[in-house]
Amino acid sequence: MRSVFDDSYIKESSLIVRVVEFSRNFGKEAAIYAGLEHSSGDICVLIDTDMQQPPAIARQMVDILLDDKQRCFDCVAAYQEQRKRGHLRNWCSSMFYRVLGASSGMDVLADASDFRAFRANVRDALLGMTEYFRFSKGLFSWIGFKTKAFPYTPDDRLTGETTWSFWKLAKYAINGLMSFSTFPLRIATWLGAVASTLAIIYMVIVVSQRLLFGVDVPGYATIVSLVLLLGGLQLLVLGVMGEYLSRVYTQGKKRPIYIKRSCSSNRDGWH
Repeated sequence: MRSVFDDSYIKESSLIVRVVEFSRNFGKEAAIYAGLEHSSGDICVLIDTDMQQPPAIARQMVDILLDDKQRCFDCVAAYQEQRKRGHLRNWCSSMFYRVLGASSGMDVLADASDFRAFRANVRDALLGMTEYFRFSKGLFSWIGFKTKAFPYTPDDRLTGETTWSFWKLAKYAINGLMSFSTFPLRIATWLGAVASTLAIIYMVIVVSQRLLFGVDVPGYATIVSLVLLLGGLQLLVLGVMGEYLSRVYTQGKKRPIYIKRSCSSNRDGWH
C-alpha cells in the first residue's frame, strides 16, 4: 500500500492536500486548530506526523463512523493498550486524568490521545472555542458528544526522537488543569484558611501561657518560623492567582492562535 504522502498517489487520486506554513512555531495545539480550520468534509482525522499512529488504524476509526450501526457515535478516540513508558510516567498520567475529571466535572476519557476521528459537528464545536491556551484533550471532553474508545498499538517512530520530556509533559498537564479547572485556586483558599486557623490557635495558646501561667515564651525562633511559613504560603497563593491572571491578560489581547505564512494545495500546484 502506497503512503498517503506519495506524490504520485496524490496526483492519481482525488485527494486534496493542503499545507499550512506558520510564520513561526506556535505549538501543537495551534497546529491542530489550523488543520481543523482548513479542513473540509464530513469526517476529520487527527494524526501525528511521526507515523507512530498507523494510517490503517485511522481508516478503521473512520469506518466506525461510517457504519450505520455506529451512528450514535460522533467521535472515535484511540488509546494505547500498552504504553512503552516508565511506571512513573504512566502513574502520573493516570493521576492527571483522574484529577482533571474530578476537579472539572467533565467526563475525561483516560489515556486517550489526540489520535481521533470525528464528525464535522465536532470540528465545528472545536473551532467555535477560540481560546488562546488550548488543551485538546480537555476541549474534546468539554464539548461532549458521544465518543468511542478505540485501542491500538503504536508503531515505532520513522526518524528522530520525541521532544516531549517529562518536564514538558508536566508543564502541558498544568496548563490543561488550569484551563479547565479552578481547583488550584481552591487549594490556595484552603491553604490560606488552614494557615490562618493554625495561627489563631497558636496565638491563643501563647497569650494564655503568658497571662494565666506567666510562662515567658521564647519568641525569636517561633516568629521567624511563622513568618517564613506564612510568607511562603502567601507567595504560593499569589503565584497561583498570577497564573490565572496571566491567562486572562493574554486572552484579553485577542491575539490569533497562529499566524499563517502561506497555504498551498496540490490542486493549486502547491503554490
